[in-house]
Amino acid sequence: MSDLPWLVIGLGNPEPAHAGQRHNVGFDVIRVLTSRLGTALGRYRGPARLARSNWQGRDLLLAEPRTYMNESGIAGAHLTRTLGVGLDHVLVVYDDLDLPVGRLRVRASGSPGGHNGIRSLQTHWRSKDFARVRVGIGRPPAGVDPIEYVLGSPRGAERERLEAAVARAADAVLAAVGSGLEEAMSTFNRSEAEPPPAPEVADG
Repeated sequence: MSDLPWLVIGLGNPEPAHAGQRHNVGFDVIRVLTSRLGTALGRYRGPARLARSNWQGRDLLLAEPRTYMNESGIAGAHLTRTLGVGLDHVLVVYDDLDLPVGRLRVRASGSPGGHNGIRSLQTHWRSKDFARVRVGIGRPPAGVDPIEYVLGSPRGAERERLEAAVARAADAVLAAVGSGLEEAMSTFNRSEAEPPPAPEVADG
């Protein structure tokens, strides 16, 4: 595998009022990763917050766009350009209505599937060929507007399942960076009833 740095972008909306919403699970995964790796998001000369770390000898850049979800591509294009990271070393983490709550899917590329953040990234990068970790949030109940649903906050058992999925998505990111995308897909693209073991985070 290449020793080039990896850029992991979690998608969400930046204002505090959006914290904990279904649409912000990408941000939640970034926060789990910064905590595990002993780093923190800081100021960056661009429309994002950025943390730097290292995983199994590879430089790891963790980013949260400060644009709103629908303009994620502005931040994504700025990050790849200024950091000098090619799309073959980009991993995007985001919520997915088309997956049951808690289910993960790791993919090497794909269509937006109705997700405006991914559509914006593909427009600005002029490519769909970048890796992604999709975190299932499920479909809204009958009669509930999808926008209202994704901007809502899960409760009870749903919140517990989503929190567990966020932790596994962080595992999937580290597996993709450390062992390769194919291995991450093989390990994590399974039922949420069969969670894979979490990778160990080495001290330092």
